[in-house]
Amino acid sequence: MLETPPVWFILLAFLAALGPLVFIHEYGHYIVGRWFGVGAETFSIGFGKEIAGWTDKRGTRWKVGWLPLGGYVKFAGDMDPASMGKDLDKLSLEERARSFHAKPVWQRALVVAAGPIANFLLAILIFAAFIAVYGAPRTPAVVAAVLPGSPAAAAGLRPGDEIIAANGTAIAGFDTLSDYARLRPGEAIRLTFVRDGQTREASTRLATVIEGDRFGGKFRVGRLGIGSGKLVYEKVGPLELLPEAVRVTGRVLDSTATGLWQILTGRRPLTELGGPIKMAQVAGQVASIGMFEFVQMLAFFSINLGFINLLPVPMLDGGHLALYAVEAARRRPLGAQAQEWLFRGGLAALLTLMLVATFNDLGSIGLWQTLGRLLG
Repeated sequence: MLETPPVWFILLAFLAALGPLVFIHEYGHYIVGRWFGVGAETFSIGFGKEIAGWTDKRGTRWKVGWLPLGGYVKFAGDMDPASMGKDLDKLSLEERARSFHAKPVWQRALVVAAGPIANFLLAILIFAAFIAVYGAPRTPAVVAAVLPGSPAAAAGLRPGDEIIAANGTAIAGFDTLSDYARLRPGEAIRLTFVRDGQTREASTRLATVIEGDRFGGKFRVGRLGIGSGKLVYEKVGPLELLPEAVRVTGRVLDSTATGLWQILTGRRPLTELGGPIKMAQVAGQVASIGMFEFVQMLAFFSINLGFINLLPVPMLDGGHLALYAVEAARRRPLGAQAQEWLFRGGLAALLTLMLVATFNDLGSIGLWQTLGRLLG
């Protein structure tokens, strides 16, 4: 278990991690907005009172706020914190030309989507650099152990066998095999595997395991009953670096989405939901190991930041994109009152999420146990 570094080191690591990620995210919005001729009034890293800043020749105020928990770009035409366009008819022709909300809906959508995309691109570049140096991560579908009485034992599988197909579907690695089995509880399966250089086949029926969630719900998952082999790193050619990095990013994104869905559906406890304090704690611990691990952690944080911002919740980028989709379908935006209520609901949802995450974070550092001892 990693030791907790000093508080000053945790704060420094947190700022070193969050600052660049927020900058990359907001710069994605900013640069695409510039391409479409949108004026930017403010580019802020952090919220609250400005502690440092300057104004460039385009009139954009670049600043750092005292609360380093995010950032924003205030485009010309943003009339309120929810980035809602109002009273566009009162703008002059020159102001309308620079106004974000006067742009076509597809341009606004690209500007909004550019933030999360920038986070994903950063992760891809980091992973590509690591793959170039160390190779692509692989967990071959090689049997490391066979559970007695399992479907794998019934099929006659042995340690060292490499499974290459299931019911004719190619198996790229252990994760692919695990996902394939998990979705098919109780189903018959024909395995193609390699043993001592020879390709063989065997049939069995997957086991059914009943798992539950915190709401009392039950669901069935399939099990083959084998243990995975070791993670290996395989050298790839220069033309394969970006595709491999994209695949790694996709797997992390899929894992993030699955984890959140399992929390929302009760299959994982709410205590696994973390916030800024937990993020700072992880950043400090990983930074104490070394720069290699810290940069790798940045890629995971960047993916999570991009994913969270794409959730279809008003106040987030995904909420704006959902409204633009409605606008494109209706050929006119929702009414101002409807948008305002949606943004209020989104703000309430985000505040609730932050409260739960902060409660969990404070628990993870032992605050509730300490209070219990003091009051007990």
